[in-house]
Amino acid sequence: MRLSEQELQESTEYLKEKGFDNPEIGIVLGTGLGQLVDAIEDPIIAHYNHIPFFPLATVEFHSGKLIYGTIEGKKAVVMEGRFHLYEGYDFVDVTYPIRIMHRLGIKKLFVSNAAGAINLDFKKGDIMLIEDHINLQGGSPLAFSNVDEFGDRFVDMSEPYDPIMRNKLKAIAKRENIRLQKGVYAAVVGPQLETKAEYRMLKILGADAVGMSTVPEVIVANHLRLPMVAVSVLTDECDPDNLEPVDIQEIIKIANDTEPKMIKLFTELIKEL
Repeated sequence: MRLSEQELQESTEYLKEKGFDNPEIGIVLGTGLGQLVDAIEDPIIAHYNHIPFFPLATVEFHSGKLIYGTIEGKKAVVMEGRFHLYEGYDFVDVTYPIRIMHRLGIKKLFVSNAAGAINLDFKKGDIMLIEDHINLQGGSPLAFSNVDEFGDRFVDMSEPYDPIMRNKLKAIAKRENIRLQKGVYAAVVGPQLETKAEYRMLKILGADAVGMSTVPEVIVANHLRLPMVAVSVLTDECDPDNLEPVDIQEIIKIANDTEPKMIKLFTELIKEL
């Protein structure tokens, strides 16, 4: 894998010419989490298939566009539809949009995802603030030949999730009476869901939730020295002793139903930055 400076420049210039003017905040929306776009004032939309060198979203419930506009008085760029390893992309593809948002000017990154609750004290419909993660995806978005042209090869990950923004989200959740769990997110490849034995393994490893995204984006944000925060909307309970078949449509519905609380957390955090 290699990363091309020329391709990054062409993607960025296309968006700047469309009016993506120096956003402060970047937001990545996870599966079933698209309602935040309704909060964007004066939106400018760029579909992924029109952006030079951008990957294409192949998951049917990911819409595949970057949206630029104003949220709570601040310029933001929102990624509606992310990329996953399970779609056949490599780590450089998956994290390409993070590098583009950074080049557009973002100073803070917010990431969301839908995840399964490994910690059985957590319930479907809860939101979990990610405080740390376990990378079980078998690779790194920094493992490419010319990585040192774009930043340090060996990136410190002792505190990948910005403590200041995490503390602000905790305070907002308390003020707004939103139940906010805190925990460790494990990232797997997917797209198959986990077996009972795999859920038991994840619990032993110390995971509180499991999903198929986010960690590559977090690693690249840290490579770019871009402060970031992430939350999981917990859409199912992964109890290996009482495991029921997963209904993807139910997961999407729970994500949709829970999203207003996530939007409240993010918009209040934007106000305070």
